[in-house]
Amino acid sequence: MDLTDKVALITGGKRIGAVVALALAQRGVDVALSYARSRAEAEEAAAAVRAAGRRSAAIRADLSQPRACETLVTATARTFGGIDILICMASIYQRKPFDEVQVKDWDAALNVDLRAAFLCARAAVPYMRKRGGGRIINFSDWVARSGRPRYTGFVPYYVAKAGVIALTEALALELADDNVLVNAIAPGPIVAPPDTTDEELTAVAHATPLGHWGGEGEIAKAVLALFDSDFITGETIRVDGGRHLK
Repeated sequence: MDLTDKVALITGGKRIGAVVALALAQRGVDVALSYARSRAEAEEAAAAVRAAGRRSAAIRADLSQPRACETLVTATARTFGGIDILICMASIYQRKPFDEVQVKDWDAALNVDLRAAFLCARAAVPYMRKRGGGRIINFSDWVARSGRPRYTGFVPYYVAKAGVIALTEALALELADDNVLVNAIAPGPIVAPPDTTDEELTAVAHATPLGHWGGEGEIAKAVLALFDSDFITGETIRVDGGRHLK
């Protein structure tokens, strides 16, 4: 896929999303980024895209609300004249023992991690059809891609991320005739949560065959690799340093 002058919407505008946005800008893509609460980070990412010579905007959207998904896509298309690429990265990652999980916790994970990806795709595909095709990249998780849970305390998250894989496969089949390729990325130890201790950082590195955390740039490389191919669809690609092998 020639990325020059394409338009991308990334749900999630900080950390990994910011690095992916800049990588796309450096390949000639205009980028819209959504955020729920992290306005400063999203605007900083948008500024970096503009500094790379491409158009960008940070748009607030509560993706737990169905109408917000459609509104976000519509705002992006109106601002940039269309949409070629949708990257669904927005996610809720929360550890909570099973006995403490409430309906609101279940709904929060499923609504943001899974339903929002479906709703954003449903809203974006008509714009992609008008432009002769497009790309959708969803974000799952290396644990879900491995086909079995490995850690306790993540029931809603695991179910949502496993659902993302199924959604990716189903959409890839549904949209093949429209030249819309749909894939997913399943990150492993890429960036540690802010409260990770030094001991936890070391333990994860030791548990990863390649011996270290990946860093945001590895996800950007995977995203670009999927765009470089015109014959990969319906796949979920682990980027985990071999973590699933242990």
